[in-house]
Amino acid sequence: MAPRTEVETPATTQPAETASAAESHSETHSASPPPDYRRPGLLANPRARLFLVIAGIVVIVGGIFAWRYFASYESTDDAEVDGHLMPLSARISGYVLHVNVDDNQAVHKGDVLVEIDPRDYETALDQAKANLTSQVSSSQADIDNAQAGIVAARQQYDASQADLIQAQANNVKAQNDLVRYKQLVDKLEISKQLYDQAVAAAASGDASVAAAKANVAAADQQITQARARLATAEANLRSSQTGPQQVASTRAKALSAEADVQQKQAALEQAELNLQYTKIIAPVDGVISKSVEVGMNVQPGQQLLTIVPLNDVWVTANFKETQLKYMRPGQTAEIKVDANGRTYQGHVDSIANSSGARLSLLPPENATGNYVKVVQRIPVKIVLNPGQNSDDYLRLGMSVEPKVWVK
Repeated sequence: MAPRTEVETPATTQPAETASAAESHSETHSASPPPDYRRPGLLANPRARLFLVIAGIVVIVGGIFAWRYFASYESTDDAEVDGHLMPLSARISGYVLHVNVDDNQAVHKGDVLVEIDPRDYETALDQAKANLTSQVSSSQADIDNAQAGIVAARQQYDASQADLIQAQANNVKAQNDLVRYKQLVDKLEISKQLYDQAVAAAASGDASVAAAKANVAAADQQITQARARLATAEANLRSSQTGPQQVASTRAKALSAEADVQQKQAALEQAELNLQYTKIIAPVDGVISKSVEVGMNVQPGQQLLTIVPLNDVWVTANFKETQLKYMRPGQTAEIKVDANGRTYQGHVDSIANSSGARLSLLPPENATGNYVKVVQRIPVKIVLNPGQNSDDYLRLGMSVEPKVWVK
């Protein structure tokens, strides 16, 4: 039993020493605060504080630049490619003989697109030429006759003037003869001869008186004839005085003949134009959409084709009215096309004079009092810069997204 006692004694004394040492250690540490084992904060590190300051400055500067960038342009997705639609119609009636193009075919200016049967118009042209030739010949003869009539009228006028002068001279002579015959009648004298000679002289005097009376009667007859000739000359003069009117009338006939010639010439030119109209020619380069087929009978004004010049297109962008504050013609624009993803360069050409709603078929009516303010959209025309659409890729109606740099 002795060995077990020796083993237990040191076992019991060892815990006692350990407990006393623990108590002395706890008393020593109770007098001072325990140490803090937590990690120091980020703000306590000067490098961390500098990094946060720089990061804040970068964020502020980046925000300013981002704000300035997004405020420097206006964009919209309500935009499309626009252009001219040129309808080509018939100017005459006729039978369609040939259609030389197909849908979506590219054509050039001057190409013959449709041909109308020209035979009727060729016949009309030949007839117009024949009428003009006949009218020219007839009118030339009328003009020659009219000119000859003018010459004859002038000669007649001059002859009438000469007859008048001669009649007046004959009248003066007849008046003088009358005076002389009256004097012979009043102054009958018998010479102093012998009786027989006196008797003979008396008889001769009677005979002379009778002869004188006869001469007086003949003189009166001559005066009457002279007066008749004078009246005839005066009548001829009055007739000849209408010579200028006759000349004017003849000239009017000549002008009428010339007018007939001009009318026939105009008919000939119209026939030539109608013959030209049998061929419908492309006025510009473009792409064709057709609504005509061979065998159709067309009428004047009937639309047969539509040509779209793809080298002359633009963009119609419907911007909100609040986006137009700084937008002006001439500002640079970028147009992104949905079809190919390309970005085209252009510039603002003009701003429409009214909103799209005002130009619609049924514009809104706010007279009922149920007015609700809606932001309107104004069409803006954006023109591409030269060479941007050199491949004629853009088609009318394509969706685009333009971006206009306003600052």
